[in-house]
Amino acid sequence: MVEPPPTPHPTPPTRLARLGRNLTVRVLVAIAVGVAVGAIWPSAGRAMKPLGDTFVNLVRMVIAPVIFLTIVLGVAHTGDLTRVGRVGLKALVYFEVVTTFALAIGLLVMNLVRPGQGIDVRHVAAADVSRYTTPGQELRFVDFVTHIVPTSVVGAFAQGEILQIVFFSILFGVALASLGEAGRVVTRLLDGLMQVFFRVVAIIMVVAPVGAFGAMAYTIGTFGVGSLISLGRLMACVYATMAIFIFVVLGLIARLSGFSLIHLLAYIKDEIVIVLGTSSSEAVLPRMLDRMERYGCARSVVGLVIPTGYSFNLDGTSIYLSMATLFIAQAYGVHLALGQQLAVLAVLMVTSKGAAGVTGSGFIVLASTLSALRVVPVEGVALVLGVDRFMSEARSITNLIGNAVATVVIARSEGAFEPRLDPPPVS
Repeated sequence: MVEPPPTPHPTPPTRLARLGRNLTVRVLVAIAVGVAVGAIWPSAGRAMKPLGDTFVNLVRMVIAPVIFLTIVLGVAHTGDLTRVGRVGLKALVYFEVVTTFALAIGLLVMNLVRPGQGIDVRHVAAADVSRYTTPGQELRFVDFVTHIVPTSVVGAFAQGEILQIVFFSILFGVALASLGEAGRVVTRLLDGLMQVFFRVVAIIMVVAPVGAFGAMAYTIGTFGVGSLISLGRLMACVYATMAIFIFVVLGLIARLSGFSLIHLLAYIKDEIVIVLGTSSSEAVLPRMLDRMERYGCARSVVGLVIPTGYSFNLDGTSIYLSMATLFIAQAYGVHLALGQQLAVLAVLMVTSKGAAGVTGSGFIVLASTLSALRVVPVEGVALVLGVDRFMSEARSITNLIGNAVATVVIARSEGAFEPRLDPPPVS
């Protein structure tokens, strides 16, 4: 009898092939190509905008159902409604304390470095900033609070109102948990739907490099690298301050909570790089929900902390707002005494929460703050328009890391964290 030929062993993938399958590497290459295209062919770079917009829209398409399913299943599987309320209260207290630190650090650095001195503001008066100042004058914290309760559940999902979705999801989860055995059928159905939606997210992430390329090419092609020179000191201060906040403040918080910030950053490196390319932390919100659960945090904690943090725990945005306010004051030669700077801190603690989920919220909040102070010219927001896009990456990445740290901190404080030495990859 003739022996069948031996089955050939599959050739192990080469190092280059493994790098080609790595999402971080693919996105970084796409960003580099996008920078090159935007710098060399600005018109072609501007034409790439639909690629970035389409990718972000793809992610936003699944944000509402993923948040809903994560929160509902987290509450339903926990069963302990007292614990759910305790987690929510801890999260809100943590968010307020840490964002206040972020605001204060921004003010401190601006007082030490003073990058706004010597800026020529004569051309600012002609700039049209009405689309930011008008909503800023109308922005009120009480309106934000009442807006949390949706007039229509369908409308909240259709418009992607994160806080409204969180509010309804908690109510739905509490009702489902209170049904006991009768609610098990619904819970099993939602568990199946959760797997489907996370598979959709995995499929969408395949085109993340294309989205990062389009967004970066458009940014460089539209604003140009030259626009960074005139306000380079401000940009350097913002990036340095956010680095200090991440590695000193968040690093200390992580150390006191008993985990390694560096290990966490290494685990979410793919998400950080995607945010770097798209300038949007929303681009990884669905993925972060699954990522933090795989890292070891209980679903009930992840479902409450991450979505709520996207509205209340904007550390990067807080740093930027405090620094931009003082930068404009310095550029206009307006001296803000210590009491006035504390007033800036107090106003930003409120207004930074009031624009959650609003398009262009950074400038709306900035305009709202300047309007409330009545000391710094509101039209000064035009000073930072040209470089805002280049600082949005730092803001979004800092927001992302801040929410990841908050999730682990609160999970560990609740005894709802099971460390995994080698968590399974999402993609």
